[in-house]
Formats: sequence, structure tokens, C-alpha cells
Amino acid sequence: LYDMGCYEVSLGETIGTATPDRVQKVWQACLAELDSKVLAGHFHNTYGMAIANIYQSLQQGIRVFDSSLAGLGGCPYAKGASGNVSTEDLFYLLSHMGFETGIDLEKLMQASQNISNVLNRKSLSNYANAYWQTKCA
Repeated sequence: LYDMGCYEVSLGETIGTATPDRVQKVWQACLAELDSKVLAGHFHNTYGMAIANIYQSLQQGIRVFDSSLAGLGGCPYAKGASGNVSTEDLFYLLSHMGFETGIDLEKLMQASQNISNVLNRKSLSNYANAYWQTKCA
């Protein structure tokens, strides 16, 4: 794909069954052919492994990831697959690892709460849920 002119190759783990050891092997195979700067990850959180898989990806030099507010999403072709890794959880990981995200925490949390309210759906973000519990306590 990269040789065909794509500026980025994003590997999607749509059903959310990957584990860090498998993620490491896939990235190592990709990195044998491509620079980490052109690779991106897309992880679903069906089994609660998305953040662990992103952490492993960061260790391999990957720096671009898809995420969604409140962990929204899913896949119509993967029965039972949950949404993408939540932007809030990804923000928490990256900020505590020293990465500059450029994200305003208050605006992120307000947007997260708004989308959850509009959709009448509880957030799937561990960070957002803890944030609002401590903020409202």
C-alpha cells in the first residue's frame, strides 16, 4: 500500500482479540519493511486489551492511533466486537508516558460527556468514568 502512494498504513484490529505479544510480532514484521512513521494502529477494546496493545505499539515506535470518544464504535462484520479504544483512555496513557498530545483535558471530558448524553449511552472509557466519579464526589 505504501508503495502505491498511501501516506500511512493503518493496521486495524477490529474484533479486539489481539494481545501485546501478538501485536509485537505483527509490528516487528511490518517494521522490517516500513518505517514506524508511516504506520498507525486501530484497536478495539472487546477484551479490554486495547490500551495494553497500544502500549506495546508505542514500545515498537508506533505513534499514530485511532480512537473514539467514550469508546464508541464497533464493527457490523464482527459480532460482539466493542468500540474503539476510547480517546480518554488513550489520552491518559500518552500524557502519563510524557507524550505531548495537544489535547485540552477539560474540553475532551466535556465532549465525552456530551456525546454520551446525546446518545443516552454510558461511556466505555475507564478514565472518563473515574474522572466524573471523582469530580462529582
